[in-house]
Amino acid sequence: MTAPGQPRTLTTPALVGPDDPGPSAPTVRDGQSVVAVHDYLRGAILRGALEPGGVVSQARLARAFGAGRTPLREALRMLQREGLVVAAPNQRVRIATLTAADFEEISIARLALEAVAIRITVPTLTAADIAALEGHMAQMDYYQRVGDQTGFHGPHRAFHHALVAAAGPRVVAQIGELTDHAERYRVRFGAFGSWDDGRAAHRSILDAAASGDADLAVDRLADHDARTIPLVFDVLDRDHDLGRLRTTIRAVAPGAEAALMDG
Repeated sequence: MTAPGQPRTLTTPALVGPDDPGPSAPTVRDGQSVVAVHDYLRGAILRGALEPGGVVSQARLARAFGAGRTPLREALRMLQREGLVVAAPNQRVRIATLTAADFEEISIARLALEAVAIRITVPTLTAADIAALEGHMAQMDYYQRVGDQTGFHGPHRAFHHALVAAAGPRVVAQIGELTDHAERYRVRFGAFGSWDDGRAAHRSILDAAASGDADLAVDRLADHDARTIPLVFDVLDRDHDLGRLRTTIRAVAPGAEAALMDG
């Protein structure tokens, strides 16, 4: 058992085991090593298979993947730049912890970027785009009815991607990364809310976009976020001051500020 105050060292079963819903660690070789190791470790961190705050040795990771030290170090540097791992002494890495301040920063950045991207994208949407959004909506509803959260992830991500796509690949990629990081918190703390509320929120966003009202679409999105983001804080840190998030919502979607206060 780990002594109080000491980091928990992760073992190989934490990387690949019965509690890990993801694929087994890939066998990597040559130029594919960096991408394969990075993608697998990133997925394991985001879905919680690697415990926040846990420590794992680079040697153990290298053995798990059959990867050389150079591609492993490069994959870890990429994860470190993204803020998912932190270098630790003795050739080890620590999985980034989950904090209220970090989640608030993620929420601020995502909401601000997404609000701008939606305002850019909605005027460009075609009838085919709206039809595709309706299709994503129907798929989300189906996967929720059958209780398939893994299946739900694809159309849900596609729905939100379609609403920001015209902002350009760099902005879209940044929004996607922030969304992944926010999802890490939601998975950890079970903060998803009810699908009845989620369906209504996504329907209102889609209807606003279909009518060409970009400002209303942003207000509907911010209203949804203002009601779901506090679900994480209710578990993580109920007393955390949401002043910065409140200021962000007031700036990008003033009509949604009341939803945060209600939450």
